Amino acid sequence: MSLGKKIAAEFVGTFWLVFGGCGSAVLAAAFPELGIGFLGVAVAFGLTVLTMAFAIGHISGCHLNPAVSVGLMVGKRFPARELPGYVIAQVLGAIVAAAVLFVIASGKPGFVLGGFAANGYGDHSPGGYSLLACLVAEVVLTCMFLLIILGATDRRAPQGFAPIAIGLALTLIHLVGIPVTNTSVNPARSTGPALFAGGWALQQLWLFWIAPIIGAAIAGIVYPAIAGKPDK
Repeated sequence: MSLGKKIAAEFVGTFWLVFGGCGSAVLAAAFPELGIGFLGVAVAFGLTVLTMAFAIGHISGCHLNPAVSVGLMVGKRFPARELPGYVIAQVLGAIVAAAVLFVIASGKPGFVLGGFAANGYGDHSPGGYSLLACLVAEVVLTCMFLLIILGATDRRAPQGFAPIAIGLALTLIHLVGIPVTNTSVNPARSTGPALFAGGWALQQLWLFWIAPIIGAAIAGIVYPAIAGKPDK
């Protein structure tokens, strides 16, 4: 598969991740009568990855996340030469999704931008968690996400089930992380909404690049050390 096609797939996939996941938070969770709450948002994020993994996994690997690309690169599952193209496509996909979501959300009378599904710490953490707590949460959650991705996509693992494991993992991650940081584990997902929320969201965006990448890199080192190399 050509790099251009892989990049296009990553753009589309990341668009869907942000539009579907953040869209559920901005459009649906804002209405208590719909009853989706944190659980519904968590499931929505999991479903975006699950559906896209089946749709584009055979094209680009369905990273949808700069941290995933970095973790797979560190784990020697992804060539470093393709990393810049993937990251650019993922960030652009997230920004376009946030823009489309903004157009839709702002079409409602009385629309208030608010946090626009942005990620934050301290006063902007949903639960008021400190910078250190949010840093640790994002590192650990991203590390576990990458360990699951690396394990589920290992050719020694049962074949055909990886999208299900990865989608469920992202759902669980959101159930844990939404009260803490609104859950990032994905620098692209954080960047799109932050550009529209502005102010504090942009000021705090650095954490949601650094922490997920650190967590992913740790997983890229730890998984091969645990699993070893496949038998030839």
